[in-house]
Amino acid sequence: MAGLIVALGAVVLVVLTVGAAPGAALLTLVRGALGDPEGIGYTLFYATDYVFAGLAVALPFQAGQFNIGGEGQAALGGLGATLAAFALAGLPAPLVLAAATAAAALFAAAWAFVPAWLQARRGSHLVVTTIMFNFIAAALMTWLLVQVLIAPGQSAPETREFAPNLWLPTVGDAPLNPAALLALAAAGAYWVMLWRTPLGYEIRAVGLNPQAARAAGIPVGRATVVAICAGGGLAGLIALNELFGAQHRLTLDFTGGAGFAGIAVALLGRGRPLGIVLAALLFGALSQGGTELAFAVPGVTRDIVTVAEGVVIFVCGMLDGALRTRLIGLLPRPAG
Repeated sequence: MAGLIVALGAVVLVVLTVGAAPGAALLTLVRGALGDPEGIGYTLFYATDYVFAGLAVALPFQAGQFNIGGEGQAALGGLGATLAAFALAGLPAPLVLAAATAAAALFAAAWAFVPAWLQARRGSHLVVTTIMFNFIAAALMTWLLVQVLIAPGQSAPETREFAPNLWLPTVGDAPLNPAALLALAAAGAYWVMLWRTPLGYEIRAVGLNPQAARAAGIPVGRATVVAICAGGGLAGLIALNELFGAQHRLTLDFTGGAGFAGIAVALLGRGRPLGIVLAALLFGALSQGGTELAFAVPGVTRDIVTVAEGVVIFVCGMLDGALRTRLIGLLPRPAG
């Protein structure tokens, strides 16, 4: 909480640098995110992406690995979901949506497998390999949407629309849809798996001390691969929210940077499911409120909003430990 207060103060300074009134800017941001049902719906819609993306980073991090390939994994998840939707057209909608969800997770997990295997077997640095796989995924998706999957007669790189019965129901004028409930379920499953199952124990043991885990008989390579691939599968579920809840077709860059924002969400949430959900809500509010701010306040552009988001990440993430230490030092010590 203290870090968030300091972050908001820093945002005020950012707004002041462009000559805008900070009070009015913050009020506009809050109203845009939470001031009406439509704004709340968009905030929760963006937060859904961030929950999936945050979990995709947090799960491998529990195994001591830093997965920053969420963008590419989500893109391949979108490809899998789209292929399933088109291949199973004509079947009952719930069956097609279930298959599309499974395909999104499987395609994304498969895309994460090669970096995971290289890390576990060859010691290749996961940060480097997942960055490169983001670029490969972007190139692959561009080729597919321009040369293979593009809708007939369409110039924009996107597929034809999904059948209307596959569109997820939304709340009011916002694209908030049942994928938000799936995100909460994924956060709950993440907690159960990590802290209530033998596999979760193995993953956490590997993250804390791989040498000790290996000496205890834990298959370190397997736990590493499972954690990274499962994280990739969670990133793939972004496709369900975006493609079936809002865009109704596969488009280029449908992820909108959510895979990278998931890094900050996971760090701010400290790898805990509740923390990740709350951090995702914060970033969802910044995304929606920032859009309103860029429209309503002269001098405040979308780039300024991005800078403000970076300030929040810096203060809440990097200074949180220092703030907590100082606050604890101010508390009275128990007698005796």
